[in-house]
Amino acid sequence: MRRVDLALIMPWIAHGARVLDLGCGDGDLLGMLRLQRDAEGLGVDIDHEHILNCVAAGIPVIEQDLNEGLGNFGSGSFDLVVMTNALQTLRYPHHVLDEMLRIGREVIVTFPNFGHWSCRLHLALQGRMPVSKFMPYTWYDTPNIHFCTVRDFDILCAERNIRVLDRLVLGADHTRNALASRWPNLFGTTAAYHIAR
Repeated sequence: MRRVDLALIMPWIAHGARVLDLGCGDGDLLGMLRLQRDAEGLGVDIDHEHILNCVAAGIPVIEQDLNEGLGNFGSGSFDLVVMTNALQTLRYPHHVLDEMLRIGREVIVTFPNFGHWSCRLHLALQGRMPVSKFMPYTWYDTPNIHFCTVRDFDILCAERNIRVLDRLVLGADHTRNALASRWPNLFGTTAAYHIAR
């Protein structure tokens, strides 16, 4: 199934761009970029199954643990570095973000907004971490180790002098709706940021 956040960030990606996709999964985004943007891309992932799927689809990919750093990529070596729904799974997301901004002229990140009202309500009423379609993991087996909100990411960008070129926040219906646009931290389920130094 095609992910909505990938289609929504497409306008931020220039035709012919050199793209590094960190945590590329099965290479869906790089495949879309090849077809729709004539982009040249390289994927990075740690999951062996994802690597095999990328290779089978003809997507250039390398196996690497993002937590070990990105020193093997030169400064400014890509037009764009992308990370979709993986920032919250890293040990030191702020360091990886700095590295992404060193490697690429621009960066796109997407992440789930853990400040969504349903998460807050569930925690307040049940006293337990929520498990839902939006967050399908229990607290002890979740890949998410940093529970970031839209407001948290805005503050991180301000503290690290990161320019926000554009931002979009999807609501529970996976579209840009009025509530998520007006109160993104409360009504957004997924946030996408286009950033640069």
